[in-house]
Amino acid sequence: MTELKLPSLDYAALAPILIMLGTALLGVLVEAFVPRRSRHVVQLTLALLAVLAALTMVVFNADDRIITAGQALAVDGPTLFLQGAILVLAAMALLLIGDRSVERGGAFVAQAAVTAESADDRRQAEGRNGLTEVYPLVTFAIGGMLIFVAANDLLTMFIALEVFSLPLYLLCALARRRRLLSQEAAMKYFLLGAYASAFFLFGVALIYGFTAGMPGRTAGVDFATINAAVTESPASPVLLFAGMALLSIGLLFKAAAAPFHVWTPDVYQGAPTPVTGFMAACTKVAAFGALLRVFHVAFVDASWDFTPVLGAIAVLTMLVGAVLAVTQTDIKRLLAYSSIANAGYLLVGVLAPSRDGLSGTMFYLVAYGFSVLAAFAVVTLVRDADGEATHLSRWAGLGRRSPFFAGLFTFILLAFAGIPLTSGFTSKFAIFGPALEEGQAWLVIAGVLTSMVLAFPYLRVVVMMWLSEPGESTPTVTVPGGLTSAALMIGVLATLVLGVAPAPLLDLAAGAAEFVR
Repeated sequence: MTELKLPSLDYAALAPILIMLGTALLGVLVEAFVPRRSRHVVQLTLALLAVLAALTMVVFNADDRIITAGQALAVDGPTLFLQGAILVLAAMALLLIGDRSVERGGAFVAQAAVTAESADDRRQAEGRNGLTEVYPLVTFAIGGMLIFVAANDLLTMFIALEVFSLPLYLLCALARRRRLLSQEAAMKYFLLGAYASAFFLFGVALIYGFTAGMPGRTAGVDFATINAAVTESPASPVLLFAGMALLSIGLLFKAAAAPFHVWTPDVYQGAPTPVTGFMAACTKVAAFGALLRVFHVAFVDASWDFTPVLGAIAVLTMLVGAVLAVTQTDIKRLLAYSSIANAGYLLVGVLAPSRDGLSGTMFYLVAYGFSVLAAFAVVTLVRDADGEATHLSRWAGLGRRSPFFAGLFTFILLAFAGIPLTSGFTSKFAIFGPALEEGQAWLVIAGVLTSMVLAFPYLRVVVMMWLSEPGESTPTVTVPGGLTSAALMIGVLATLVLGVAPAPLLDLAAGAAEFVR
């Protein structure tokens, strides 16, 4: 009888994941046993402490370069850097989610089961305290993202994908106002996400079939086996190419790359704005962390085959994001198309198969995350009696009404446009430079040209805010509470510091830019 050997577990290396998932379970118990009036403070404090504890363990594990949990999880430089990035950005998002001073009762519906647009719905929108179940959902999502960037085999990656996707589908449906728009966004995201997950899983099956038949090796979907199969497998390469294509669909969907981007504008517009910020920052880090590991570890020897295809997708993504951003009349949809274009720029970094390309991509993810969360923090403040005023025409003259917040938003938009002395310029330089060195000049040219196009909608908003007269419909800017103020200031200061003095983070990313295999 064969003795069953349990996989070895390095609990210290797994601690950030265990802390977040354990806190999520504890949050469920809080919902059951803590009185309703106390839940908000308890849940927010618990979530922030968990993020801080997990971040402490990431720093503690900084020198780890191991594969643990039966080859399922790799704890190496990119894992730790990206986990740290997810946790820092998630803390900022939790500050936005937890603020109840900007909107009385918070950004979330008080009772999710109430019929949208009914009398009960209108009553709950007028100030009843929002759901606190959002905190366990967010912590589950963070835990899934931490697993996603550490996954060392495709099945673990799929499970992590579901762990962080399912809470996001629910969070998108919980907006306090515009309930139908919020529920429509969640339904679109759920249905398209389910299809993308199915494509990913079918790709896993094909890759497993491709790894079968290698002499001296058993079939598997861990990245070491896949990497060996790329050069040694006797199976038809059609299985490899089809599997790579299907896996890419699942990952590129999460990254909001064209042509798998169609959910992004509707979901960004309909979801509660703090959740939109959380997705724009943290989900992008997780998606590109997985893309980097899959294509730099598992399929690195097939780069000659996938680079032209992913390069074409990168150019298409940049074009779609930049051109369609010009036509937008809603600030959240504008930021959604901006996010799509930035996914294209990040793909340029993914396709630069060098240490500098990897470190530049990781730096870009952090810099973009800070800026986009600050942008959505400002969006939560521009309000009228019906909630957030997101139509661009309403922002005309905002610089006269509230020059301070209009100035902050102008600075963030200039960072998105890649103006020097902002993190946007530094991060674009960090990915375009290595791509140029690796012979990807065509991608860099496309990136520069689309950046020029994308600057137009940003500058149009700046001109509207500062050079238009405020009208009767120009909304006021709500004075933010402490939590929103903290998130906004962190994002703006990080955008400035990473533009003026990026060397410490660039050095940190360069030191972490090596996968364990």
